[in-house]
Parts: sequence; C-alpha cells; structure tokens
Amino acid sequence: MAAPRSKEAVALVWQFLASNREGVLSTHSVSRSGYPFGSLAPYALTERGEPLLLLSDLAEHTRNLQADARASLFVREEGAIHAQAAMRVTLLGMVSPAPDDAALRERYVARHPSAQAYFQLGGFGLYVLHTEHLRVIERFGEMGWLSAPFD
Repeated sequence: MAAPRSKEAVALVWQFLASNREGVLSTHSVSRSGYPFGSLAPYALTERGEPLLLLSDLAEHTRNLQADARASLFVREEGAIHAQAAMRVTLLGMVSPAPDDAALRERYVARHPSAQAYFQLGGFGLYVLHTEHLRVIERFGEMGWLSAPFD
C-alpha cells in the first residue's frame, strides 16, 4: 500500500482501529532522558476517530506527556498467527486532556466497561491523541504513510 490516500484506504484504517481495543503508547521519557517509553494503553475512538485514552495522574506516561505531548500509539491486529503478516498501524500526534464530557466518558466505558470504576476512583482522566501522521502496514511489504487531513 504505497502512500494510500483514497477514502477507502482511510476508512479501512479507522475500521481496523475500531475493531481493536488496545495498543502501545510511546512517550518521551522524563526519567530516562532521550529514551522512548512504551506502555500498554486501552483506547476507544472519539466520533472523529481519534484515540481516546484513560490515563492515571500517577502513571509514568502521563508525566511524560505533561513534559512533551508528542506520542505514538501502535496498534496490531489482534489474534494474528504471524506477527509480520498482521495489519499494523502507528499513529503519531499530540496528546492533550479531553474535554470534561459525559459523552466521552460513556464512549470509553462502552468500549471498556471496567473503566467505570476508574472514573469513580478519581485520579484518572481522558486524553485524546490528535493524530497527525499514520504509518500503515497492511501485510508484509504493503505499507505507507498517511498525513492529516485524512478525509
């Protein structure tokens, strides 16, 4: 998939993201300067298709994002037998706190029902990865970059 730009290619990517539930969030480490820091991150999608993340105020990745909002989210096809043959997408962008919006909380909890307890506990907040670039690997040897705007 060399530099996919069609609406069909973009729709395929967002369909793929909607069919998965978690990825690896990579941030710029504050405690280990110069190193990337990766952590498992369940996500939902906003109405616009942006990843919606529930992050703890105490988490290393949250402290990293407060210092440098640039991040990536790597999502791999779940259940694929051969990792190199699986579809993979890496989203690059800026992460910012989501608006305090009941609809966003409901959207996240609908995707991850156990998250309701985190909202009640406190110390957790929703964040949005405002995607600027996507690296799409559809199958072995079929890959390309997409840049915003995506429609």
